[in-house]
Amino acid sequence: MIKVLFVCLGNICRSPMAEYIFKNMVEKEKLQDNFYIDSAATSSEESGNPIYYAAREKLNKMHIKCGNHTSRKITKEDYQKFDYIIAMEEKNIINIKKIVGEDKENKIYKLLDFSSDPRDIQDPWYTGDFDKAYNDIVKGLEGFIKYLKERNEKL
Repeated sequence: MIKVLFVCLGNICRSPMAEYIFKNMVEKEKLQDNFYIDSAATSSEESGNPIYYAAREKLNKMHIKCGNHTSRKITKEDYQKFDYIIAMEEKNIINIKKIVGEDKENKIYKLLDFSSDPRDIQDPWYTGDFDKAYNDIVKGLEGFIKYLKERNEKL
């Protein structure tokens, strides 16, 4: 089983969007039994809060279920639990490493590094552009699935 953790600042916009979009993608490919997928924050300021309403609206518009998501902060133990820890931006990677320590097993990535356009995914909490965040997340996830298939990861 491939264990994937998506991470952003508050775990109410980008990382839960990535979590639920990815769950939807692997379900469509009938690969859901091969994955454990979750999301977390680098900050505790939103801990316990649901997915942000605009992120939920965007996922609903795209017919993607997001359940009863509640924000949580990444823990040091998550580093051992997950095979891939995928951040939305460089600042997230810096903060992840402050929490989990050095990335000795090379598990930490930035989502759009799996795409042909590696860069940060802007935080729609600040930009208000949930369409762009959604499209960037999908682009990164498509690249991530391709990466896993090319590596012949337990799919």
